[in-house]
Amino acid sequence: MSQTKISKILDGFIEEGIKMTPIGATLLGVPGFDDKLDDFSMVGQKAREELTRKTLNEVRAETPENEYDRIAQAVATERLSSELRLSESHESRALFNLISSPVTSIRQVFEMMPKERSDSAANATKRLNAISEALKGWCSTLETVAGEGRVNSTRQVLSTAGQLETFSKGAFQTVAKKFDQAGTNSELLQAAKNAESACLETANWLKGTYAPKSDPKDGVGEERYKMWARHFTGADLNLRDTYEWGIAQLDEINARMKRAADRLYPDATSLREVADQLDKDPRYTVEGEAELLRKLKEFIEKAVERLDGREFDIDPRIKNCEARLAPEGSASAAYYMGPSEDLSRPGTTWFPTMGRKTFSWWNIVSTWYHEAVPGHHLQVATTKVNTVRLNRFQRNRVWVSGYGEGWALYAERLMDELGAFEDPGYEMGYLSAQGLRAARIVVDIGMHCGYKDFNGEVWNAESAFKILHERALLDDISARSEVDRYLGWPGQAISYKVGERFMMEAREDAKKRLGANFNLKKFHSYVLNLGPMGLDPFKAEMAAWNGQ
Repeated sequence: MSQTKISKILDGFIEEGIKMTPIGATLLGVPGFDDKLDDFSMVGQKAREELTRKTLNEVRAETPENEYDRIAQAVATERLSSELRLSESHESRALFNLISSPVTSIRQVFEMMPKERSDSAANATKRLNAISEALKGWCSTLETVAGEGRVNSTRQVLSTAGQLETFSKGAFQTVAKKFDQAGTNSELLQAAKNAESACLETANWLKGTYAPKSDPKDGVGEERYKMWARHFTGADLNLRDTYEWGIAQLDEINARMKRAADRLYPDATSLREVADQLDKDPRYTVEGEAELLRKLKEFIEKAVERLDGREFDIDPRIKNCEARLAPEGSASAAYYMGPSEDLSRPGTTWFPTMGRKTFSWWNIVSTWYHEAVPGHHLQVATTKVNTVRLNRFQRNRVWVSGYGEGWALYAERLMDELGAFEDPGYEMGYLSAQGLRAARIVVDIGMHCGYKDFNGEVWNAESAFKILHERALLDDISARSEVDRYLGWPGQAISYKVGERFMMEAREDAKKRLGANFNLKKFHSYVLNLGPMGLDPFKAEMAAWNGQ
């Protein structure tokens, strides 16, 4: 199929972007950049901003040639406009957290690099030696935008400094061993030690120089929050209505939790006590990292077998999804990273152990439907192979959290509807996951916009921790980590439940419109093949779906 003008423009954007973002090139599986890191200085930042601006103007000027082209133009216009707003305002340069920052990108890219090629060790050596300059460039950017009045919160600065300190204590020597199992490559080992020294130096700079300039307040305020919420959801939301809806959702979920709790431990006096008992119940725990990885892999395979040909037609090329342990220093939440563009590297789920050796399987089950199949892996990998409908930009460059996380949370709900959580322990895990996403809406909007909590005080880190611990049933470590995450990533936390809401409303609308012609499998296929987009455009496209 011949390319349209819009597709050619966006292909050019991808190609130029790869040259500017070697980390992104590695994630895509594009060779030739595995020995480099991104330029995080203002020079590099401005170059990427100008490319975005140029591409946006060119895409806007074109007339779509067909229906797929119309959607591609709308998606590109919305995404590039949002990215440009965050860049021009310095928002995307000033804010960073334990999950999303140059620090995490630099650490994670070594996990995604090829390990067995003849040039792998040499590439890793050069890339490790490039870390010092990359971090210095990032610090110079933080210094520049701080001079223009944009800084991160003290909490996020110190948390990231702690992350860097963790990396400085052997993290990159561990990386080196993956490229040189014999341990005989002295240049690689020295490069790893240089990288760890650079991490410690950056941590000290963050604590000693940048932290005193940072904002002691955690919340960003309603005006900035709206910009970020719009970016993460692709929708114009009424924040107060969304906040109240989140409270109502949490109440409903907690009521169902209590019914499940009565089936599990009738004598328990609180939901928190139920969760604590589940954590100790041998029926719902897994001992050891090796056994955990075995169960995760087996779980993914069984999910594919259960769903393929029924609720979904899963392309044989994407049925494999790996499970791995997240690098030390990661946040407490599990995550997924998609396959390379050519599928030579499969999609991968990552589990953070946080130093634990015993794992609570009761609340992992729902999470792995979310991360793997039918959640993120099925969604992202389906996008990767959809070369007929989606251009390269849509397949590899677009990610809208509302659509992506909304689908993954919908996937958990679907599995509940299919009876996957009949066991009350696993039902409790599913409800905990749903409760977490509802609580996120409440505390994220509440903390950043200054709303009052249930005690009449302004939401803060401690009141947020309490609701996550007692009503979403997170353990202490995860609840603390989650609060830090929300405060450093305004608007992202609400995208899960808001996105699921859009998915469910689209499904119910389609059922009413199509009647007997509605088919759930076709609905899923259409949603996935639309590709990533903002939730407002998604709603409009689904309203026009004819059922085929």
